Amino acid sequence: MAEAAILLAVSKIGAVIVNDAVSSVVEKLSRKAENLQCLPGKVKRIEDELMMISGVLKGQGTTQLSNGATKNWISLVRKLAYRVEDLIDKYLYEALKLKEQGFLRKYIVRGNHHYKVFTQIAKEVEEIEKDIKHVGEMRSNWTNIVQPIKNEHADIDTHRSGRCFPELINDGDLVGIDENRSKLTEWLTIDDKEHTLITVSGMGGLGKTTLVKNVFDRESAKFPDAHAWIVVSQAYDVVDLLGTVLSKISHTQQQPQPQLPVNTRARPDFYELAEAIKKILQDKKCLIVLDDVWDKEAYTKMQSTFQGLKGSRVVITTRIDDVAALALEGRRLQLQPLDMEESFNLFCRRAFHNKKDHKCPQVLDEIARSVVKRCHGLPLAIVSTGSLLSTRQTNQHAWNHVYNHLRSKLHTNNHVQEILQLSYHDMPGDLRNCFLYCSMFPEDYPISGESLVRLWVAEGFAVKTDDITPEEVAEGNLMELIGRNMLEVVERDELNRVRICKMHDIVRDLALVVAKEERFGTASDQGEMSRMDKEVRRLSACGWTKSTVTAASAAVEFPHLRTMISLEAPESSTNMISSVLTGSSYLTVLELQDSGINQVPETIGDLFNLRYIGLRRTKVRSLPKSIEKLSNLQTLDIKQTKIEKLPPAIVKIEKLRHLLADRFADEKRTDFRYFIGVEAPKGISKLEELQTLETVQASKDLPMQLKKMNKLQTLWIDNISAADCQNLFSTLSAMPLLSSLLLSACNENEILCFEALEPVSKGLRKLIVRGGWADGILKSPIFQGSGKQLKYLALSWCNLGKEDPLQILASHVPALTYLSLNTPWVD
Repeated sequence: MAEAAILLAVSKIGAVIVNDAVSSVVEKLSRKAENLQCLPGKVKRIEDELMMISGVLKGQGTTQLSNGATKNWISLVRKLAYRVEDLIDKYLYEALKLKEQGFLRKYIVRGNHHYKVFTQIAKEVEEIEKDIKHVGEMRSNWTNIVQPIKNEHADIDTHRSGRCFPELINDGDLVGIDENRSKLTEWLTIDDKEHTLITVSGMGGLGKTTLVKNVFDRESAKFPDAHAWIVVSQAYDVVDLLGTVLSKISHTQQQPQPQLPVNTRARPDFYELAEAIKKILQDKKCLIVLDDVWDKEAYTKMQSTFQGLKGSRVVITTRIDDVAALALEGRRLQLQPLDMEESFNLFCRRAFHNKKDHKCPQVLDEIARSVVKRCHGLPLAIVSTGSLLSTRQTNQHAWNHVYNHLRSKLHTNNHVQEILQLSYHDMPGDLRNCFLYCSMFPEDYPISGESLVRLWVAEGFAVKTDDITPEEVAEGNLMELIGRNMLEVVERDELNRVRICKMHDIVRDLALVVAKEERFGTASDQGEMSRMDKEVRRLSACGWTKSTVTAASAAVEFPHLRTMISLEAPESSTNMISSVLTGSSYLTVLELQDSGINQVPETIGDLFNLRYIGLRRTKVRSLPKSIEKLSNLQTLDIKQTKIEKLPPAIVKIEKLRHLLADRFADEKRTDFRYFIGVEAPKGISKLEELQTLETVQASKDLPMQLKKMNKLQTLWIDNISAADCQNLFSTLSAMPLLSSLLLSACNENEILCFEALEPVSKGLRKLIVRGGWADGILKSPIFQGSGKQLKYLALSWCNLGKEDPLQILASHVPALTYLSLNTPWVD
């Protein structure tokens, strides 16, 4: 995880190096101090050193490392990376503050406060350079202990054929697998002469290996010519894999392994092994299991070895969706958690294994079901917990004690920890950060996919690459976590995008433990805040009550805090939040969604590093003028608050990328104009980086403002009158990146004309129209030629008259997958 901390520090350095304000300030100050002349170069050298260390650590973890010296060394690297991040944030903060104060127009003398601050920064840079060198020397001096830093998880893989489940579960204990076992058995034994690839997928701990091993043991006799079970490590070598296949199929046939050419016997190459395997398997029926495959190439590189073999079967178990997709759709088996009764049955078989009927005593039934519910259908957790409780006395007191400590019991259990950490340590550093960030949300919390993407971007976990925006990189990370079965999709929108996701409770428990150990962040209730480590960098304090807020200290400071998440906090928490803001100069994310707070403190303007403000569904009625000072702000979410107007100076926040602002006029959503957009401030066109604008009221000068905002992708406009249509729609038509557009009339009787709406954007996928229509409107360009890319079309409060919309639209919107007509529009 030190690698992830390094990536953050490096991204901060990169931002500072290209920042003109920083360069100007340092150039001015360096005229008075020689040590400042070298400052940019030294910062760049620190970046280079960190990148070298990152290369050493790539793919390494820090939890459960068997070598104490290695663990301590990586911990020192992580602390060093955090120091660099803090220093670079301070560096940027002081430079921007000087720029704001008009420093560049003033004459600076030696001894000036600003001079002293930057001299101290330069001194800290020198100290960090020395510490980086020291850390490097420590690694060299203790090379016999620390080097090479070995991936212990690869070692686990190499000796764990069917590990965990087959060791824990007897054949008679298998529960809830009958349907999947029958399907898999059918696929193996069906009279199909062609080569067949079968995949079994799902999150770690669902019992993929157990299921396949059970079927393999039952059915391998039907493949007498050749069968083999191969465990694929995360750090696999394809030549070694083929060598293992050759050895095992030779053993199956009880014949000596084919002799390879003498000059290659020590290390045969890929083609020699492949030919040797083909020679043995020629005209023979074989069954090969590749257990726990982590990437597609592990199979595709040796795929040709098995293809063409009549009746051959290759079975892959994996927790990666991309690997599962190697098989044809009709040969993919995706495992799901057990239902409650299956879970309870499996639990009782383990907890009461010494009883003939495995029946749970009536006195323990309620607590036993609570324990099982906590395992959320994950067989590994159920078996592990059942085994744990089988050693306890069968009384309520003993079992209640275990239940109250179940979360810690699960994450300290070697089997559960080992399974889930394999998935965690297989991720690259930036993806680990995204994964750990999800644990900051409460248990079972429905996480918005869009919000998660913006949060990751704000934190610096997703950085622009070439022509790909940070948001697109973050969306890729989201799909990657889902593909790795580390996040669950709860709900998709009409365009099949992830609307809501969540983290499995047991996976979240692991993430919380790692996040705390790695000093990434802590999820806590307010009552613990005053006792928390002041070094905390991300804090989730959700579910506050009035009493816990009152009991907490009023003077809470977290000087290293980057993220504050407080969902559904009571109104009384306003002072506490204000206190946290005052003592957290480097805060990056402030998420207060659904909180009872009614005002934002003026001091928020001092948080130069703030990139994300989330106030959705709070009682806030206005934003302080000081918000104009937040020059790094990227996302401002004030949707469904009480705010009617934005501060005029908000147009100074030139880096703003997402502005979500409207309020409910009718929360029951029965009125036509149940939601109302904010008034666009004059000069909104200065927000040239804006990608999302929801929702803004139409006005005479809005079209002129929008003409300069060419990066807009999502745009919602309400309060449109008939007189606005021509000018407004012509402007919208010229927007090159528009993908989602909402157009709402000022009232249900206002007749809108769409003749001027002819978008040039090739990415317009979603169109929502609310308001009255003139006759023949469906023959407008947007519905006749310009809408070929539309996938989502919702038309409400529109008087279509006698027109048959389906007949008119059918041939002009071929990509349409969702159509809603004349129904109250729902967000």
